[in-house]
Amino acid sequence: MAETQIEWTDATWNPVAGCTIVSAGCTNCYAMEMARRLAAMKIEKYVGLTRQSGRRVIWNGTVREDRNALQIPLSWKKPRKIFVNSMSDLFHEGVSEGFISEVWEIMRQTPRHHYQILTKRPERMAGFLKSRDLEVLPNVWLGASVENADVANRIEALRDVPAAIRFISFEPLIGSVGTVDLRDIHWAIVGGESGRSARPIRELWIDEIYEQCQMTDTAFFFKQWGTWGKDNKRRSKKANGRIYRDRVWDEMPLASNSI
Repeated sequence: MAETQIEWTDATWNPVAGCTIVSAGCTNCYAMEMARRLAAMKIEKYVGLTRQSGRRVIWNGTVREDRNALQIPLSWKKPRKIFVNSMSDLFHEGVSEGFISEVWEIMRQTPRHHYQILTKRPERMAGFLKSRDLEVLPNVWLGASVENADVANRIEALRDVPAAIRFISFEPLIGSVGTVDLRDIHWAIVGGESGRSARPIRELWIDEIYEQCQMTDTAFFFKQWGTWGKDNKRRSKKANGRIYRDRVWDEMPLASNSI
């Protein structure tokens, strides 16, 4: 629930805490280590969400709904782009449908903000929204994470989601996604992994996504190379930077009300 350094948003809002590893993109999730640190600081909602697995900390599957956090966006008077649940997944099976509906109502009450919801469970997202027949909110962007070809089927599931804006986060991009269909996908975020255990990214994998974006008029946002540069050499994330094809790519989808 704070300002953030994530390049494509302005703030994070976490009414849910805790998650479960579901695919290879989760292996080095920053939120697991962050949850451990917050628990060590005695922040109650993060206590008991992780466990030790060898030399690393991973989610233990506990998911916690935080009703005290629901009202936070109401107090933000200045319009913001808000990443919903940077420390979890709103459509995790452990989050109740009633609570998701409460989150949806807060977003409906605050049309001045743009909400960016990213899930690795787009099938549940689509099923929930259709079963509840919820209003398609013009200020809510719905997205799915796709790290390689093994989970490219999430794109098809996302296309079935009723949304004003649909987006894919190809981050961390740890393998080729192959030939993907980005029709009706309005925004693509691409980025390499960072950290001491980061897996390499290849320029060819980025090219595949970029070229598909050009074909479907999908906004393209290149977030970072991460720990591994285009020359396949390991450096700091800052040193590798954000330059791709000789420029910075900060394209955003057209939204109902500009921020």
